[in-house]
Amino acid sequence: MALARQRLLTLAYDDMETVCVLPQSFPELEAIAKDWTKPPPDAMFTLRVPVEYASLHASRLVSGPYIYLTGEDSYQIAISGVQGLRVEIVSDAPPPPDEPPPPPVTEMPATFNLELIPGQLVALETTVSSADDMDMSRMEDGTTVSGIFWGKLDIVHDGDTHKVDFTGTKSNNPDIPQDFLMDSRVMAKFTAAAKPTAAKCHLSILAPAVQYCDLILSLSPFWKLSMSWPPAEEIADNKYKYFLRVHPGGALEHFENEMVCTSLYYEAAPDSNMLNPEEFIAPRNSYAMSFRDFIQHLMVVLDQLGMSIHARTSFITNNMSAFSAHKNIAYRFLRSSQVAAAIDLGVSTECVTTRLFLCFRGLSDDDMGIFSGAGEKEANTVNWREVVGWSENSKDTTQFRVLETSILELT
Repeated sequence: MALARQRLLTLAYDDMETVCVLPQSFPELEAIAKDWTKPPPDAMFTLRVPVEYASLHASRLVSGPYIYLTGEDSYQIAISGVQGLRVEIVSDAPPPPDEPPPPPVTEMPATFNLELIPGQLVALETTVSSADDMDMSRMEDGTTVSGIFWGKLDIVHDGDTHKVDFTGTKSNNPDIPQDFLMDSRVMAKFTAAAKPTAAKCHLSILAPAVQYCDLILSLSPFWKLSMSWPPAEEIADNKYKYFLRVHPGGALEHFENEMVCTSLYYEAAPDSNMLNPEEFIAPRNSYAMSFRDFIQHLMVVLDQLGMSIHARTSFITNNMSAFSAHKNIAYRFLRSSQVAAAIDLGVSTECVTTRLFLCFRGLSDDDMGIFSGAGEKEANTVNWREVVGWSENSKDTTQFRVLETSILELT
């Protein structure tokens, strides 16, 4: 008698996973999931299956990246013909308590080897204490470290001074005393906070034949071009020009700089008083989800907007560091009229122009409650093609086509 292969279930919640035998019914699945996560009675509790883990038949029935399990019928469709299933638990319940962290290390013994005179070595045993009760055994992200310390040690012996130099950051400001020391980690945070917000824009051109063209960027008074590559020619106040020869393969010859590239890049900074992040990206016009869900969701949206696998992969990987800095993300795409009002794009030849302008900001877990009615499920129903003004002609290889992808993080 042949043995039937045992089908397995992978349950995922937040960053945790567990594996068990695949139950035969939806009530059994729900019971297993609740027994594992132990949510409060009034907590939201939803089960979903990524389409790539479901059966081919089930995947064809949905347009989004997930199949939401709402009852026995949807569950049986999802498990039909699969050897294993991954079910993700979506809940606002707090995760199971972690094991308490070890107590912080605020003091530890240290030994310094000193050479008093050539050939004469002594060992100085002392105790190193942290400033502000910082845990010396861990970095800011919780990574355990060993043997890395910040500080300054002055040792005086018979008139000779022996020093261990500080390994952090010293200010070059002459008004600040030389013995004033700053932690470079703090300085890095100041640098990031002081950096102005700017939209990062990539512009590609596809032509059916070799063709010369002028491309002109006209910025509104509330926006300033902070940089461009290849450098654009300024022809008027807030108005810049590229003179190009475009090739069918996507190569762009920029004559002024004698440079060949595949896209133009520029950064435009808005007036800091013009954009309020909480108003510009709000539940009435934007959608929020966790970082991990956002990346998968964005890949699907960019696919719907006609971007190739290479283009959408490059877009996400180029901005992954900005995305991954946040646990949760709220986003929206601007309408083409809104983009043109800020940065107008003119091309000297008749063309099909597609401008995708993504705005996003990071959210804390507390802020996610504000977007309770504007989450991933609601975002999956939005027709982003209509929002950005996408046209089928953008896929027509006989047309002169311009594609611009821009991203702006609001902080």
